Amino acid sequence: MLGVHFHHSHIMNSTDSYIIGGIIIAKLKKKAREQYTKLILDALHAGEKEQFRNTFLELHPSDQLDIFITLDKDARSRGYSYLLPNEFAVIFGLLKLSDQKLFFLELDESYSSTMFNHLFTDDVVNFLTEINNTRAQDILLNMDKGKAEKVKSLLSYTKETAGAIMTKELVSLSPTNLVSDVLEQLRNEAPNAKIIYYLYVIDAVGTLIGVVSLRDLIIAQPDEVIENIMTTRIVSVPDDMDQEDVGKLIKKYDFLAAPVVSRQNRLLGIVTFDDVMDILEAEATKDFGEISSAKGATNIDLSAFTAAKKRAPWIIILMFLGLITGSVIGQFEETLEAVVMLAVFIPMIMGSAGNIGTQSLAIAVRGLALGHIERSNFWKMIRREFSTGFMIGLTCMILISIMITVLYGNLMLALIVGFSILCTFGVSAVIGSTIPLLINKLKLDPAIASGPFITTINDIVGLLIYFSIATSLMDFL
Repeated sequence: MLGVHFHHSHIMNSTDSYIIGGIIIAKLKKKAREQYTKLILDALHAGEKEQFRNTFLELHPSDQLDIFITLDKDARSRGYSYLLPNEFAVIFGLLKLSDQKLFFLELDESYSSTMFNHLFTDDVVNFLTEINNTRAQDILLNMDKGKAEKVKSLLSYTKETAGAIMTKELVSLSPTNLVSDVLEQLRNEAPNAKIIYYLYVIDAVGTLIGVVSLRDLIIAQPDEVIENIMTTRIVSVPDDMDQEDVGKLIKKYDFLAAPVVSRQNRLLGIVTFDDVMDILEAEATKDFGEISSAKGATNIDLSAFTAAKKRAPWIIILMFLGLITGSVIGQFEETLEAVVMLAVFIPMIMGSAGNIGTQSLAIAVRGLALGHIERSNFWKMIRREFSTGFMIGLTCMILISIMITVLYGNLMLALIVGFSILCTFGVSAVIGSTIPLLINKLKLDPAIASGPFITTINDIVGLLIYFSIATSLMDFL
């Protein structure tokens, strides 16, 4: 293969070479990874503890997770016995909640208690809030007292606030510390801290007064005092801030972590970027569920019955709302009887109106989620969507009018359908963007202006426009 490759290299450009080289390297890496995985599994099944530990623990935690979730119950049981609780804690913290619940039931009490002591506090809180309260209390009783108190303090916060998602594992300093002392402190505390890129400076009562980056610490002189190298321009978040707003703040400033403070500006914990990624993913999933009228049913692990139960309410509401569409058509029965050809274009009018409205809805919800739409540009947004819908409608009007004239030889019918599309597109775009903005004004989640809901509304509006124009011009058909 290599000989053939070099023999033909003169007819290949550099891009082709990079692509082929990349494919070969990827295949080699995949093969090596498969061989390494087989080596680990063989050692596990053969009962070779040291061989398993030496190979398994060399992997990145995410790769360890990928292997562990493929194991059957017996293999997992052996894996627990080969791994120390603090080593398995790394894997447990990365598991999906459903897998955490399953694996937790397989652990003995002593092992799980030690494991929870080595988990970051926010990971423990995430697990405890999703299990039976009695069992959660038992876990807390078996944990180290100090760790349990930290977990309880986080559990006391309102769900989906900065306090509820923060972690307590951080490095704090005194402004009078020397750089050399802090470096020594890091050697002891860094293994248990969630992130050490930012070191937070507090006074005697715990008030946050400054922050030092790891970079500033490393380049400073060993005998320099922390107070002289810290920055006092601190961006912090209150403990009651909504988690989505915390995510936006960390994204805005491109932080790896943000300190969480009380009303008295006392340092309580930190929210890290990996938690923000989870938050933004959860919020995006929630919004997607709202927009698609599938709130709470986007998890593919749900049973068919549970998914149907969550999705049915909106579908039933929209089904009855759809009866209005039928009544609109009924109101123009005489027009339809006089010109049956009008019925041919009903699906197109309804579908196009819904599609334009859904596009505008998505743009509005996205703009609100990112904070791009404010009171100052509210009307600018509406005008832009109307203009966009109008221009798309004008294009479609010209195309459909030409097509109808050619196929049916009826210029007036072409004008009625084309003008109806022009008006419908402009109005539908405004409806699709206005409804979520109005809902947001009411302090509700704009995503509840779901796609199917907007589509149904625009179906009705589109039909009213279509038949109103057709009725007024029926004498010319």
